[in-house]
Amino acid sequence: MPKPFSPPGPATANMRFNILAAVLFIITSGLSVMFLRERLLMNAHNTGTTVVASLAGEEQNTLSLYDFLLVMGTKHLDELEGNAAGEKTASWLQDYFGQIREVVGNGVIDPYAVINGRIVAANPWEGDAAYDITGAEWYRKTLAAGGRTVFSDVYPDVITGRPIITVAKKCAGSANVLAFDIFPDKIFMSDALANLPPGSSYYLCDKSGSLIYTRTILRKPHSELQAYVKSILEKIENGYISSYDSYIYDLNNRRRGVYYTRMQNGWHAVVTIPYSTMLSEFNKFTIWISLSFILFLSYIIFTTWHSYRANRRDIRTSETLQILGNIYYGLYRVNYEDGTYEMIKGTAFARSCLKKTGPYAALMQVLEKTLKEDTRREFAESFSLRNIKQLVRRHVHDFGGDFLRLDNDEFRWANIRILYDETMLNNEVILCFRNVEVEKREQLEQKQLLEEALNSARKNEKSRKAFFSSMSHDMRTPLNAIISSLSLAREHLHQPEKLAAYVEKMDTSCRHLLHLINDILEMSRLESGKFTFHLQEFDLKKCMEDITSVFHTVSEKENKIFTVSFDIQDHVIVGDSFRLTQIVNNLLSNAFKFSREGDSISVSVKQFTSQKHSRFEFTVADTGAGMSEEFLGRIFEPYSRETRFGAKKVMGTGLGMSIVRSIVTQMSGRITVKSTLGKGSVFTVSLPFEVVRGAAAPAVEEQKPMPSDGNLEGMRILLAEDNVINMEIASEILTRKGINVVPAWNGREAVEIFKTSRPFTFDAILMDMQMPEMDGCEAARRIRSLERRDARQIPIIAATANAFAEDIARTEEAGMDAHISKPMDYDILCRTLMRLIPAARDSAAASRAPAQNDAKPE
Repeated sequence: MPKPFSPPGPATANMRFNILAAVLFIITSGLSVMFLRERLLMNAHNTGTTVVASLAGEEQNTLSLYDFLLVMGTKHLDELEGNAAGEKTASWLQDYFGQIREVVGNGVIDPYAVINGRIVAANPWEGDAAYDITGAEWYRKTLAAGGRTVFSDVYPDVITGRPIITVAKKCAGSANVLAFDIFPDKIFMSDALANLPPGSSYYLCDKSGSLIYTRTILRKPHSELQAYVKSILEKIENGYISSYDSYIYDLNNRRRGVYYTRMQNGWHAVVTIPYSTMLSEFNKFTIWISLSFILFLSYIIFTTWHSYRANRRDIRTSETLQILGNIYYGLYRVNYEDGTYEMIKGTAFARSCLKKTGPYAALMQVLEKTLKEDTRREFAESFSLRNIKQLVRRHVHDFGGDFLRLDNDEFRWANIRILYDETMLNNEVILCFRNVEVEKREQLEQKQLLEEALNSARKNEKSRKAFFSSMSHDMRTPLNAIISSLSLAREHLHQPEKLAAYVEKMDTSCRHLLHLINDILEMSRLESGKFTFHLQEFDLKKCMEDITSVFHTVSEKENKIFTVSFDIQDHVIVGDSFRLTQIVNNLLSNAFKFSREGDSISVSVKQFTSQKHSRFEFTVADTGAGMSEEFLGRIFEPYSRETRFGAKKVMGTGLGMSIVRSIVTQMSGRITVKSTLGKGSVFTVSLPFEVVRGAAAPAVEEQKPMPSDGNLEGMRILLAEDNVINMEIASEILTRKGINVVPAWNGREAVEIFKTSRPFTFDAILMDMQMPEMDGCEAARRIRSLERRDARQIPIIAATANAFAEDIARTEEAGMDAHISKPMDYDILCRTLMRLIPAARDSAAASRAPAQNDAKPE
């Protein structure tokens, strides 16, 4: 017969009342303490923020005064320069400096000006005339600021060694600069500092974090204060000090609240207030609350102990619920001495297989069936009665681990634990089960991500070090050759043969350095994702013949066998011919570099047709030095080079194959390589292209004889170039070839010269891309849009240091006919002129004929 329910007695009710009273007292006290603390911190935050804003405002007002004085001063300097009153400038500056001292006081700032590169100072220094002002960082920044006022960071004065700050502004109409040297210890003072809370500190720092002014009770060396303030600024930047209750530890290991603001010129103002000052009232209140809580808690403990002895069964249940809670899907009380269990909570499967109470061995059998087979033995040993007793003897209160458990025909992670507490009845522990599938998966994924991130970081660090090491070596090598050859050439100016040899070495080294820089820039663009393709129709066979034509000449010169073969059905395809040229050029260059006299190099192109798109296979093979198996594994890594068979003597950047693979991959292609050391290499590139069906292979045009250099004589070229040296060199070289050069110093001037000239005055235009007032592309567009007969026929050639595909595409969109990269190869320029000018003349003659026919009377 079930035992009837009996209501709780007076002891139980008393215990519950005591517990409720204690909880209410704790909650009320806790909320009061939290509320008071929060309010005090918020008030301190508002006070600190207001104070630091006030201090920063006063400092900003002072700096604004200096800015105003600089604006007025530079404006007057511009007027003096504009009125050709250079002889009056020095006199006016001395009057101006005197007025400034009257405004701000003596010894606060040191005003001076830089006029035509010379220092004009209010307090002249004997080293002013010899001092190279261009070496000053603040001066360079001022010239580059475009007329904005520049505030320097703190730096030691050249004359006195005292820390100073320079505020400077460039004149709008000249390169003259007006500057003030500010002495922080003389100017950054404020009556507001006296209103700071006790123990507070004030720090004013420049943009880099260097201390300008300090007011602090910390008696520490300047270097320690500087490091301390730097750490505060780093915490501010990282968001560590963003809420009203944020704090730091000062150099005396005391907690402080931090309040800061950033001024308009980038300076930082920081105020720190000790927590002891902010929470002085809070500490008194906390002591009172603590004493009250101790007395009340003593009473609760005393009365609860008596209730506990009278209500052991209720407490037993309460213990179980408090320890295990509702987060567990399985709860069992295990008596390790009797070897029995009591099910408090279990899954549907456990309830169907087990009774409410029973032998522990039966429970273990059911649990083992749900675990993975390879973990059952570990589980049985870990949770056996023998091991539980050992854990109790060692006073291990929490023991367990994660296991994969079968749940609805799927293994999921479960955490199984044994909980032991001395306050429980003797000889019992709690066996509990919790589902940790999500946490475990996240933990495993996080671990994997951390391992991958660590490996990636190590690899990136290694690659970065290798990159800078290789780049430094490869750039210094040709630079050293150039500098050394130049030095030797100066010593042999009257020995033409030696002079010519040194010039040749400088030319070779310059070209190698240019090739290195181009490869590095290309790699940077590929890695940063700034990489575009320009798809257009082109004749594949003609493109390949143009690429390989140069290497036929090289093979004859180096006595090597070079063959080209085609097995294609469609000649006209859609793709990026520039990128294809880049790929094949790199592969052929390597084949010629690493082959010897008498070796064979071959290029073959095959087509594999598949509906509209076809895959073309480009194979470059050689019988040269070949590569080792070890090097084949890293051939596509940047700066990787084979060092056998004299490869060290071959000039190169080690970036070519890395660039090739990046381009091939982004073109949805594939590249493979086979090589045997000492026998040669075979590179195979497979690329997809859209073929233009029905397009016949272009007929072989009858080659017109190219004009010789002499045919350039008498031609008239409009040269647009904003750099004086480049203009002088280009004019000299072109003039030597008999060409009449008309200079234009920017794009707008080039348009005006062409616009006002008679039709067909010029045979061609050589256009720099980046010029003031109007760039080359815009100038070309405007010339092409002019309503005159020669505007569309005249050849326009772009000259620029930007040699990427998208730069070439921009010139084509602007209507230019060709693109010459800087540094300019004048042989290529002359061949380009000889190719374009005759065609333009034929087109111009054809356009004249209708006009002449229209002019005849009927």
